[in-house]
Amino acid sequence: MTTDATPMVTQLDGEAVEVKVTADMVKRGLWVAPAIIAVAAMIWGENGAWSAAFAVALVLVNFAVSALLISTTAKISLGLMMGATLFGYLIRLGLIMLAVLLVKDAGWISLPALGATIIVTHLGLLIWELKYVAISLAHSGIAPPRP
Repeated sequence: MTTDATPMVTQLDGEAVEVKVTADMVKRGLWVAPAIIAVAAMIWGENGAWSAAFAVALVLVNFAVSALLISTTAKISLGLMMGATLFGYLIRLGLIMLAVLLVKDAGWISLPALGATIIVTHLGLLIWELKYVAISLAHSGIAPPRP
């Protein structure tokens, strides 16, 4: 971290921990995607499977854009990072809503499958990642493997 008299213009140097955590979440999301799609197919049929695949892609892109936004703006200034985090969240929610509105009338969409998958995948990946994140100054980001 650079030293400056104004904390809001201080920039963060070093590794982008959020990118490591997000890459780990995306990797786990790709592992679990076939199971999510299979469950949606069993409940909602073929349209449920397509909807679940679309929803998982939305969630993983959402996480990746979030990490990219934070890591990029943190290198410029903390004030910009805070603004980008807040308004980026709102913009990303709007983009998810726009994506859903654009496909809601498509023949391959099952709205219950799409909505359920978006919610369950977001929350599920975040909760699952809690097990692997180290919340300490010694090892920020992904926890080192246990001996």
